[in-house]
Amino acid sequence: MANGIYITSAEGHSGKSMVALGLLATLTEADIDVGVYRPLTKSRTEPDALLVRLLQEANISDPVEDCVGVSYEDVHHDPAGSLTRIISSYNDIAARHDAMVILGSDYTDVSTPTELAYNARIAANLGASVLLVLGGRDADESSPSNSQFLSGMPRSAADIRMTADAAIAELQDEHAQLAGIVINRSEDILPEYEHALRESDLIPAEVPVWIIPEDPRLVAPTVRDLMASLDGTLTYGSESQLDNYVFAYIVSGMNMEHVLERLIEGGVIVVPADRSEILVSVLVAQASNTFPNLSGIVLNGGFEITPIIQKLIDGLEFDLPIIEVPGGTFPTVLAITRTRAGFATAPAKKIALGKEFFSSHVSKDDVCNLLKRARTEIVTPLMFEHKLMERAAADPKHIVLPEGDDDRIITAAAEVLERGAARITILGDREDILARARAREIDLDKAEIISPHDPVLVEQFAQEYAKLRAHKGMTVEKAREIVPDVSYFGTMMVKMGMADGMVSGAAHTTAHTIKPSFEVIKTTPDVSIVSSVFLMALADRVLVYGDCAVNPNPTAEQLADIAISSAKSARQFGIEPRIAMLSYSTGTSGFGDDVDRVRTATELVRKRAPELLVEGPIQYDAAADASVARSKLPDSAVAGQATVFIFPDLNTGNNTYKAVQRSAGAVAIGPMLQGLRKPINDLSRGALVKDIVNTVAMTVIQAQGEDQ
Repeated sequence: MANGIYITSAEGHSGKSMVALGLLATLTEADIDVGVYRPLTKSRTEPDALLVRLLQEANISDPVEDCVGVSYEDVHHDPAGSLTRIISSYNDIAARHDAMVILGSDYTDVSTPTELAYNARIAANLGASVLLVLGGRDADESSPSNSQFLSGMPRSAADIRMTADAAIAELQDEHAQLAGIVINRSEDILPEYEHALRESDLIPAEVPVWIIPEDPRLVAPTVRDLMASLDGTLTYGSESQLDNYVFAYIVSGMNMEHVLERLIEGGVIVVPADRSEILVSVLVAQASNTFPNLSGIVLNGGFEITPIIQKLIDGLEFDLPIIEVPGGTFPTVLAITRTRAGFATAPAKKIALGKEFFSSHVSKDDVCNLLKRARTEIVTPLMFEHKLMERAAADPKHIVLPEGDDDRIITAAAEVLERGAARITILGDREDILARARAREIDLDKAEIISPHDPVLVEQFAQEYAKLRAHKGMTVEKAREIVPDVSYFGTMMVKMGMADGMVSGAAHTTAHTIKPSFEVIKTTPDVSIVSSVFLMALADRVLVYGDCAVNPNPTAEQLADIAISSAKSARQFGIEPRIAMLSYSTGTSGFGDDVDRVRTATELVRKRAPELLVEGPIQYDAAADASVARSKLPDSAVAGQATVFIFPDLNTGNNTYKAVQRSAGAVAIGPMLQGLRKPINDLSRGALVKDIVNTVAMTVIQAQGEDQ
């Protein structure tokens, strides 16, 4: 997956677009295959002009529609669903590139107190590190200092520090990783800015701070921008001069000589169209070498220039653009003050200037080093669920769902089929299942539906089951009565190669679901016990909990088996196993039968699987919290960073996983059975559709492992 840099700010008008442009240009120059992504846009139906311009400038051929996530309206109506769609579309585009530049929302389009938090949440879920852009100037549009195109007063180092601390705290709350800080539009390269930031406990020493000073040309609108904002018309002058920068405006509400006194370099003067003497005097001043050069003239009021004045103007040689607008002076000036330099429509000279200006203050090596550090170890629940589905869809297996009379099952089956994560067989009455699906507008066209009373299959399964259980006195006649039970029927499908795995338990007990698998699937040769794990997706990482569903009081030998099986399961799902054998005591601090059992199990794991990192006995806090680990087991390779937690008994494990699930908001995926020759997995009877979908994907991945 490409390393991603997420550019965001805590406010508007910080210059994120130009920072993105500079970053893209530098990465392209470094010969890195880079893509661009825009998670939030004004509209999903109209192209995002900023994104289009960035793609053009970086010569990226990806279709624009592939590079956008959702609209602001989508987020307003469904924040969680929008985030899921953003993750999916981002991963699709990121798979095509070695690096990604992700441009966060603009604040000028939509501004809410939670906007930075939502950007941080997106960054965390995309696995991208944040490049935080801080404005070096006051960007409050209501401030008097900003009446001339956001040329606000410089911020103090204390203001920069306060803004940074608040923004970084917001990032940390959402588990987003800080990659770097840009102080953009600074008064100058001021060392006190960086000194102030380096004093913050929230900014790691390795995080770079880049300071880019203000260049008035980069924030100044052009005459073309003014013309668009005013809905004006070019009446005189050169089209090419519409790209003139506008650094200030002058309102000519006074006599001619006083107007001339106030002309400034790069200014635009607003002249009522019926004040022809001012218009002529300004044009004459432009022909003189003794007056500043204006960028343009705005004629307002909707008055027609008299023929004699037109004749006079036609005889003058000038290319200064003169724009006519219909409005009065006040609305014209108000519209001018609200005109902003639009990056999407910026002239080529401004784009070239932006690239050059960025590269002159941020080196190529600095950018490449930032990209190397951009990969984050954070795994959010949404990221993990997406990866589950992605891995399952890469090699979909055949999964049987025995409980076709449960609406949650048919809804989940439809979603799995739509996402291409598995081939699905549902057990039940075909007409009943299809009728319920139609009533709920669920598409089951791709699902196979089989009756567990199919006489041909019942006879086939009965013969096989009787053979497998002959040592227990099983006869074909008895087997014919047993195998139509959906749990037995589904398990026999797996046993006989008609399905790769089974997911059940939404409407049945755990014992009912897994008892048939103990009888006919059997355990793998290297383990003596079937156990279970939950994949616990916390806010920023995924842990493995075992055993929380099957074995009430495992022996030391069984605990060792559970630990080794759980480590294998962890690796299967991309989690590097560091095993904590849990107890109420850490190290040598406690004694008793329960502690000794865990201590013995730990030694058995070390003996049977010396390649595994394991610690025990250890308390949960010492296993999970680095600060506690430093005081209790400072030399342990597991303490404080455990990923696999083995509970000493079912009572502890079941209650702990439910406490974490409910109190910490973790997503508990499972239980996943381990130790069986074929994947059979149990659902909670309170399972949601999402839980069923995740468990099916998990079962597919287990089945993929069986092929290896």
